[in-house]
Amino acid sequence: MKICKFCIMDSSCAGIFFNSAGRCNYCIDFEKKLTIKKKNLNNLINEIKKFRLKNKNEYDCVIGLSGGIDSSYTLLKAVECGLKPLAVHLDNGWNSELAQSNIEKLIKGLNVDFYTHVIKWNEFRNLMQSFFDSDVIDIEILTDNAMLALNYKMAKRIKSPFILAGTNSSTEGMNMPKNMNWFKFDKKNILAINSKFKKEKIITFPIIGIFDLIKYILIEKIKWISFLDYFDYNKTQAEDELNDKFGYERYKYKHYESVFTRFYQGFLLPKKFNVDKRKLHLSTLVVSKQINREKALSEIAMSPYPSKELLNEDKEYFIKKMKWTLEDLDIYLKRGIKKHDDYPNNFWLYKILIKIYKIIK
Repeated sequence: MKICKFCIMDSSCAGIFFNSAGRCNYCIDFEKKLTIKKKNLNNLINEIKKFRLKNKNEYDCVIGLSGGIDSSYTLLKAVECGLKPLAVHLDNGWNSELAQSNIEKLIKGLNVDFYTHVIKWNEFRNLMQSFFDSDVIDIEILTDNAMLALNYKMAKRIKSPFILAGTNSSTEGMNMPKNMNWFKFDKKNILAINSKFKKEKIITFPIIGIFDLIKYILIEKIKWISFLDYFDYNKTQAEDELNDKFGYERYKYKHYESVFTRFYQGFLLPKKFNVDKRKLHLSTLVVSKQINREKALSEIAMSPYPSKELLNEDKEYFIKKMKWTLEDLDIYLKRGIKKHDDYPNNFWLYKILIKIYKIIK
């Protein structure tokens, strides 16, 4: 296993290659992104405020709030900048108690309006079961796609063209290896896998595809804005600030505000797919100079779970919630792996549209 001498990405990451100094293409490309000049915050804030005043809207933007550090800090900074956001949350049945507590503290402390969309559990469980039966890697595409759909849907509802997102270059700007996830707007892939295995009727699950996205962008003129890129965003400093102001509590690793995501990234991915997403997350922090490489190597050498007790608790909770048995889990882990493009999908179309967009641009 060859490992980058600058970050901690290694040869298990699809598409990786190293230069003569032993540095990988992932951190080289990411470092180039970080050299791009910071965007003008004042111009953005003035544009959003002017839009609300002109149109006499109750809210000027939508902010998706998961309870994680990125979305939580986005909400804080938006309010401090004098914006009036509508905080939007997707409840898929997997929220941790800590995430719920952090969300409540922020909403109360910042005095912002809050909307929660609840997906009926049986509907979401059956969709998840379809993806487990399919043996593809990206089970999280269900939550990610639904969150994207909900944000765009709510922006249209409140008649605001601005979605302020916690997506950012500083902590997640490194390119994702192709063997770690799938295209998040692939509505066709979600529907195809569901149709093949469970045939669950989609009622409360928000869903978005390529053509929906094009409609939102070109017709509704809605902008997805990576708001934290307008700041010198440092994850540890953001956690400290949120803790000091609201009593916000930290999570062990990125996206661990969800019980399923914690179990998925900390157990299912390494066991079935031999994928440890911490390599990407920690390497991003190394290149953005938020931690040093020695700390990242120390972190990756430890278990993805804070303790064996928590792993056992999550495993028991997962099995009960999904109506599995330990034998079902063992069979799933030992079964072969399939690719998302073994099923109908629109990723090929997305690649064509991106090429056309780049030519036009």
